Amino acid sequence: MKVTPLKIPDVKLIEPNLFEDQRGSFFESFNQKKFNEFVEADISFVQDNQSKSTEGVLRGLHCQRRPYAQGKLVRVLIGEIFDVAVDLRNQSKTFGQWLGLALSEQNNKQLWIPEGFAHGFIVTSKEAVVSYKVTEYYNKDHEIVINYNDKELGIDWPHTKKKELSQKDSAGLSLNDFRKL
Repeated sequence: MKVTPLKIPDVKLIEPNLFEDQRGSFFESFNQKKFNEFVEADISFVQDNQSKSTEGVLRGLHCQRRPYAQGKLVRVLIGEIFDVAVDLRNQSKTFGQWLGLALSEQNNKQLWIPEGFAHGFIVTSKEAVVSYKVTEYYNKDHEIVINYNDKELGIDWPHTKKKELSQKDSAGLSLNDFRKL
């Protein structure tokens, strides 16, 4: 397994070792001991979530305030997405910065997004099934949605035939309004 810190160093790209032969392929998608070594923390996951979406569906940018902040380990089972993490940690040198990358069933890459980040993705294939582990249970009263299209963030979302968002995601806060919370 290869783990690479990204431009926001606490966010990690995880690439499993893929073994292929005439029968197909195999890889270890998660190992608690190795994961904790790579992220240099004792992380426990409490829930696995899965979504199925069609091309152009944009989910996010979601996060939860403490004490219900969530870390997420994201992977794609079917299709491809452009996955985005936004640093919302007030004291961070990278506050307000974002990073994005393609996750797909072909590349088997996973993204570790620690607590204090907003997360979202857009489906860039005909369909995508996304699976993610979380470190805390969902708490509606502590949920925050950040506007995916906030000009201050300037996220460079890939072009798709359409963009489809939930009503909640369409009404997300600006980064400036988030600062006032």
